[in-house]
Formats: sequence, C-alpha cells, structure tokens
Amino acid sequence: MHSAFVLINAELGKELHIVNEIKKIPHVKEVYPVYGVYDVLMVLESDSMESLREAITTQVRKLDGIKSTLTMIIVKD
Repeated sequence: MHSAFVLINAELGKELHIVNEIKKIPHVKEVYPVYGVYDVLMVLESDSMESLREAITTQVRKLDGIKSTLTMIIVKD
C-alpha cells in the first residue's frame, strides 16, 4: 500500500469548497481544513504509486481554488 500526505494552499474563501471536492476523489482517506501555512491537509492511499500520482496530479491539483500543493510520500519499512 502506498500513502501520501498532501498539504494545500487555497485561494482565500475556497477552503471548504476544496475540502468538499476532495472528499469525492477515490483514494482519499482523510481530509481536513487546517490553520497555519497550509489550508487543507489530506491523506491518500493506493495500491500503486502510479494511481497515487495520478490522483494527485490529475484530480487534486486541477481543482478550482488550489494555489499550490506539497506532497509527502510516506516511507514504510
């Protein structure tokens, strides 16, 4: 199983819209609006690295209101 944390910077006022849209994406296990440098935190899981990458690049990053993302792939022993 491959997993990643994704931190998202959103346009002002778009945070909850982004959270609601992200909840509809397959492979998303958790999503939270947060305070701080980033506006949204999400956790993704997938059976393959390719489908994980695909979800991030073609579904998450293209959502309206997202300014930038930071992806951290979880390393498992």
